[in-house]
Amino acid sequence: MIKIAVIGLGHLGKIHIKCIKQSMHLVLSAVWDIDKIVEKKIANEEDLPIFSTIDELFHAVDAVCIVSPTSTHFDWAILCLEAQKHIFIEKPVTATSAQALTLKGIAETKKLKIQVGHVERFNPAFLAVKDLFNKPMFIEGHRLSEFKPRGTDVSVVMDLMIHDIDLVLTMVKRPILEIRASGVAVMSLTPDICNARLEFEGGAVANLTASRISLKQMRKLRVFQQDEYIGLDLLDKESQIVKISDLAPVDHPLSWPIDTGFGIKHIQVDMPTAPTNNAILDELNAFSNSIKYDQEVVVTLDDGLAALKVAEEILSQIDSLKSKNVV
Repeated sequence: MIKIAVIGLGHLGKIHIKCIKQSMHLVLSAVWDIDKIVEKKIANEEDLPIFSTIDELFHAVDAVCIVSPTSTHFDWAILCLEAQKHIFIEKPVTATSAQALTLKGIAETKKLKIQVGHVERFNPAFLAVKDLFNKPMFIEGHRLSEFKPRGTDVSVVMDLMIHDIDLVLTMVKRPILEIRASGVAVMSLTPDICNARLEFEGGAVANLTASRISLKQMRKLRVFQQDEYIGLDLLDKESQIVKISDLAPVDHPLSWPIDTGFGIKHIQVDMPTAPTNNAILDELNAFSNSIKYDQEVVVTLDDGLAALKVAEEILSQIDSLKSKNVV
């Protein structure tokens, strides 16, 4: 069993604690928070010791789960790496890409694992179709959420859109040629709604919208590639594949012919499934396995850095438009 500490005992930190307690590979051995009243309460509930210093905590664990506010990720990660501890760190990995690059250099030198918490990689809707993206040409994403004060320490780009940025980069796997974006702050001091267009080498385009001031929740990605459409509902954890072919499928329950005006094509619809799971528990178990078997983590620091760089450029585009009084 790998002994792990949770740093940051807010809403998400409590969820991580719950998942760690369900894990067959991890044992919750320590908690830490700047709010010592909250820390003491949770430590007592979990029958854990109260540590006087962070160094004492480090001596009691093998790894650390950083679920504190984004602005504190870098400082906590540096302390963990200096203490020779593996790190699971929530997204966005750090507040800036420069900070993430610093962590990368230290982790490589010390041969320590860092896994970034891009949890949608473990969503059944994505797992069911993740091997089908051969050459996406157009991706449309909508991630909408009702307003909650929690999470407004960062923009909607870093809070919500970064999930879809990571998935798009995972699907396309080609360099980005251009990014265009616009966004506006409505309820907080940073953008609460944003639209970004990513243009990739080879012609692929991703159009992403994220809002945390919506009246409803939505987490959908629509992916179009040659003769195929793949839809992902990440909220309801469902996927759909629509294929177009010249030949009629044999004994397929959801297929029909369509006259395109240039000949008959055949539509085939499939609803692939992946086992229902607890995505946060699965990503934590994957992290523990990478330590136990000395394997590469599923979501690497490079992955987190790539998504962060795109998010930074999106925010730079928004700031540029503001300076020109366009928005």
